[in-house]
Amino acid sequence: MPSSTTKRRWLILSHAFNMDGRAASQTITDKIPYFLDAAIEPTVLSSITGIEDKRFAHRQFLAWGPAAFRFDFRHWIANQYGRGWIYKVVTPLVSIVLAPFIAIEKGLLGYSSQWSWAMPAFMYGRKRIRAQQVDLVYSTGGAWSAHLAGLWLKKATGVYWIAEIHDPLVIRSNPDDLGFARPKNRDARLRQWLEAQICKHADLAWWFTDGAVHYAKLRNPNLNEPSNANGVMVIPGAEPPTTAIGKGEANQPNPSAATHVYGKHFTISHFGSLANNRSISTVLHALPSFFNRYPQARGVLRIDVYGAKVDTLTAEAIRQYGFEDVVIEHGRIEKDSVTGQSGRERIAERMQAADVLLLLHGDDEWCSEYIPSKMYEYFWMGRPIWAITHRNPQMNLLLEERHAYISAADDQSSIDQTLERLWLDWQQQNLAPLAWQPIGVDQAAKRILQLAVGFQ
Repeated sequence: MPSSTTKRRWLILSHAFNMDGRAASQTITDKIPYFLDAAIEPTVLSSITGIEDKRFAHRQFLAWGPAAFRFDFRHWIANQYGRGWIYKVVTPLVSIVLAPFIAIEKGLLGYSSQWSWAMPAFMYGRKRIRAQQVDLVYSTGGAWSAHLAGLWLKKATGVYWIAEIHDPLVIRSNPDDLGFARPKNRDARLRQWLEAQICKHADLAWWFTDGAVHYAKLRNPNLNEPSNANGVMVIPGAEPPTTAIGKGEANQPNPSAATHVYGKHFTISHFGSLANNRSISTVLHALPSFFNRYPQARGVLRIDVYGAKVDTLTAEAIRQYGFEDVVIEHGRIEKDSVTGQSGRERIAERMQAADVLLLLHGDDEWCSEYIPSKMYEYFWMGRPIWAITHRNPQMNLLLEERHAYISAADDQSSIDQTLERLWLDWQQQNLAPLAWQPIGVDQAAKRILQLAVGFQ
C-alpha cells in the first residue's frame, strides 16, 4: 500500500512511448501496469510516433523543429497507412519540403533531431502543473528532449522531478577520459550540460548500469553527499514474451531447452540495431579461417539479422568474403495485420526458434557504462546467448551467472574459440542451455516506487 507521502498523479515524459519493438518505448511502457496497480494516475506526453494508449490520458505532440517533424511524421504515416505506396510517395515529398529548414536548424543549433519535442511537452506540462493536476514529473529517455522538458518544468514550477537515463549523456572516448573536457560537438556539449543539470535539480535520477552511475558521480560530486538520495542504479529488466515458450518462472528449469528443435542449418540470430561500432563484421572476419578448419560448416551456418539493415562494415565484409548466402537480412518485424500479432510477439517467436542469440555490445569506451536492453529480453527466451562484450564487468557477471558463451570484442582469439565451441556443441545437439534466471520489469518498478514516493 502507498505511504502517506505518495505522489499519485504522474506526468510521464517519453518521446518514444508505445512504439512497437523500440527499446526506448518498452523501458517505460512495460512499467505502466505495475504503476497502475500501485494506484498511480499517469498522464503520458509523447511524440506522435507511437500508438495512443487508451488506458489513461495520453497526449501526443508534434515536435516544433523541422528535423524532428520529419522523423515523427514518417512514423505516424507508417502507423496510419503502413509502408506501402502512400508512405513511399508522401514521406519523400515531406523530406524535400523540409530539407532547407532542417539545414538551417542544424547549422544554427547542431542538436539531435528530437530536441524540439521538449517545447510542446513543456508548454502542456506547465499548464497541467499550474492547474494543480500533477504531483510528480517522470522523464525517461531515450531521446534527451524528455529530460530537457523535465528540467524546464522543475525550474518553472518546482515540481517533484524524477529522471530515468537510459544511455549515458556524456560519451567518453577512452579509459582516461572521465568526461570533464568540453566537447567540440554542440549536441555533446548540451548533453554534458544537461547531465549536470539533472544531477543538480532532479529529486531522483537513476541509470541502468554501475558504470554509468560511477562516472556520473565522478563528474557530479554532489551525488556522493550522504543527504543526497539521488544517483542510483536500477536494472531495467524486461517483460516475458507472450508466446508459449519462455513463460516459466525465474529460477525454474529452462522451458526452451527441452522444446528446441535442431534443424539443418546452424542459426545464429541477431536482433536490434547495428552500427560500425557494434557490427556483425566482428563475427564475419572470423569465418574464413573457421570454414578452413570446418569446411562442412560453410553450407550450414546462417546468421539471421532482424530489425535493422546491416552496418557498412558488415556490408563490406559480406562483399569481401562472398557471404551473401550466410548473412540473411529480415528487416523490421512489425505487426501482422492478418493475425493481429504485434511486432514484439513475432520477434519473440523468432528469438525462441534460433539456435543461438547473438548479443553485440560494441567496442567503444562507453560500453563500460552501457548494457544492451536486448540482453534482458534474451534472458526470457531461454536460448543460448553468444555475447561479444567490451569492458563491462557487471554485464559479464550477469552473463556468466546464466552460463552464456562470452567473447571479448577486442580479442579475436576469444571470438574464434567461442565460434568453434558453438559449432561443436551444435553438431552434437548439445548447445549449453541458458540458466533460467530472467530479470523482470517488476523489480525495476518496485524499486522506483520505493525511491520516488515511499512505497513499501
